[in-house]
Amino acid sequence: MRSQALLDSIGAVVEGRHENPYELLGPHEVVDNGRRALAVRAFLPGSSRVWVVDPAEGRSRPMRRIHPAGLYEAICPVNDEAEPMSPKLPSPYQLRVSDEQGKEKMIHDPYAFDPLLTEYDLHLLAEGSHWRSYDRLGAHLREVDGVEGVNFAVWAPNAEGVSVIGDFNSWSQKSHAMKKHVPSGVWELFVPGMKLGTLYKFAVKQLGGRVVEKCDPYGFAAEVPPKTANIVTDLDSYEWGDSDWAAQREDRNALDAPMSIYEMHLGSWKRDPADPDRWLSYRELTPMVIEYCLRMGYTHVELMPVSEHPFTGSWGYQTVGYFGATSRYGSPQDLMFFIDQLHQAGLGVLIDWVPAHFPKDDHGLRRFDGSALYEHADPRQGEHPDWGTLIFNYGRTEVQNFLISNALFWLDKYHIDGLRVDAVASMLYLDYSREGDDWIPNRFGGRENLEAIDFFKKFNEEVHLQHPGVLTVAEESTAWGGVSKPTYLGGLGFSLKWNMGWMNDTLRYMRHEPIHRKYHHDELTFSLIYAFTENFCLPFSHDEVVHGKGSLLDQMPGDTWQKFANLRLLYGYMWTHPGKKLTFMGCEFGQWTEWNHDESLQWHLLEWESHQGLQNYTAHLNHMLQEQPALHEVDFDPAGFEWVDCHNHEDSVLAYLRRSKQSDDYLLSVFNFTPVPRAGYKIGVPEGCWFEEISNSDSSYFGGSDVGNGGGVQAKPVPAQGREYSIEITLPPLGAVVFKPQRG
Repeated sequence: MRSQALLDSIGAVVEGRHENPYELLGPHEVVDNGRRALAVRAFLPGSSRVWVVDPAEGRSRPMRRIHPAGLYEAICPVNDEAEPMSPKLPSPYQLRVSDEQGKEKMIHDPYAFDPLLTEYDLHLLAEGSHWRSYDRLGAHLREVDGVEGVNFAVWAPNAEGVSVIGDFNSWSQKSHAMKKHVPSGVWELFVPGMKLGTLYKFAVKQLGGRVVEKCDPYGFAAEVPPKTANIVTDLDSYEWGDSDWAAQREDRNALDAPMSIYEMHLGSWKRDPADPDRWLSYRELTPMVIEYCLRMGYTHVELMPVSEHPFTGSWGYQTVGYFGATSRYGSPQDLMFFIDQLHQAGLGVLIDWVPAHFPKDDHGLRRFDGSALYEHADPRQGEHPDWGTLIFNYGRTEVQNFLISNALFWLDKYHIDGLRVDAVASMLYLDYSREGDDWIPNRFGGRENLEAIDFFKKFNEEVHLQHPGVLTVAEESTAWGGVSKPTYLGGLGFSLKWNMGWMNDTLRYMRHEPIHRKYHHDELTFSLIYAFTENFCLPFSHDEVVHGKGSLLDQMPGDTWQKFANLRLLYGYMWTHPGKKLTFMGCEFGQWTEWNHDESLQWHLLEWESHQGLQNYTAHLNHMLQEQPALHEVDFDPAGFEWVDCHNHEDSVLAYLRRSKQSDDYLLSVFNFTPVPRAGYKIGVPEGCWFEEISNSDSSYFGGSDVGNGGGVQAKPVPAQGREYSIEITLPPLGAVVFKPQRG
């Protein structure tokens, strides 16, 4: 006669809603006919016969079917002299299973192995401070009692049941039920015998009984979309060779170091000419990216999101697999190879990271256990009105833990040098893109998202503490103060902030016909009023060449010659302006059409001298940035900048000095934003020496008309613009010129 508790447990296991299947399955001490015994139970749907096999004795014992759904039991006698009795056979037993076609296989019983998560792990997860949670949650290769397998763990506190499904169990939703740790809500199961490359998901029985097949939130790899299964992967097998880079990273990423970032979308930078619809792999791209970036003088590459995403057209900004490198371009080890080789070549690697929102795909984080787990339940807080996505609940400790440990994961496992955080403004403001009653004020009645602010501070503190020298970059489009100030000074703690104001004002100015620019001179000069309030990065990102905006070249006014001259002038102004630099791929050689993620860049345009010239000029600016300390050492302090002439709106001319840490090391930059050449233009200078013209955007090598100053000019003791000396120069049409003093 079985107890009601046992019957209830059997029903819960068979129906896939048992929170602790270990209570029924696996080995258990029982009393059989007045003697102690071991009851071994196994739930194997789809089987016809099962035996318990003791490898130590080489004997097998048939199991009795005790439920028609496939539940078996065998009563095994034990040695009465063994004290205390262990509820296990002498060694890890196996099960011989015959399916309905009579085919047999040997398996280890998952429920013969104790859970591996410790109470300390569970405490840190609940507390929200398990920064290496990626080492414990997800799917990990383990060896337990001499048996190799994979340990699975997933957070789903409100689920009725969770099981591991995959090609190893024919995607059965009941055969590998997981144990729930109470009260943390983490489910766990060790599956012996599982190998690398196994496809898997979690079958989550949500409140109400609906079973949804979910991807692993901590999955390290997945099938190529539109397929969605995760893949068991070992991230620790790759042998890195970038120790020299790691030792130099703090210097390479320092705020006084030269920084020109090349933003890339790997799927559309280049395609296979023989098969334009095929993505090139990480390994195929590696030598091409290295050669190109070194030749062009870039210091860093920034990859648009490489975390797994179901919709290619989201460019990676709607992430499902936060811990998985997208399989579109190869395996995790292939991405590691890409990063490793770039490091060995002296190039830093940043990635775009998206903690602001996630898509509503049913296999993703959305209502993971049937409740609003990662997101807010109230759509006024939990849904993004512009993007049709869901917003993370930053006030939940487990969600903060998930996101911060994800950031640390990319720095740890992939040796990433920086994280550019997307859509920061949408996280900081509760009323972002909302009107009227469509948002909920914070506890003080304000519009600031206090939980998101706290998240950013913790994120930046942990990143900079655990990975010194790594950059965090905020894409923040408002006037929020202190984005790049340390948290101990009340800031958010980012290393850099994108200067979206500079980008918008400058592009607006450049779109004006030159004859009208004198009426908009303040759009150029305004940026220097606030240029040193943050550690700014000047971006011309992918956002400026999509959604009908056209390419940067096409946004320039005038005929073809003027378009190229204007774009060179814009770049000359950008590279000499205080702040680190970022440009999107294709902008460096003047792509005509706006970016299309489904096509390669228009590399064939380099057959034309005008495009070659623009590419040459971009490379020249990058190398000059690295070679001239005045252009990078003092980007974030007024001491590194000095106006020479900011008032000549009538001629649309600007002139300023950039200084390095050595006060006598400076450069003079002068810009003519009209197509009118200006001979004998007087500029005040600090001293009476020779001023070498080290850069001229109108050089024929860059596609210009070769109007310039014959290599340089001699300063004369003629006062101008408040200085005792001056030079008379020729300003080329729509040109940027840079001079360096040469003494003696």
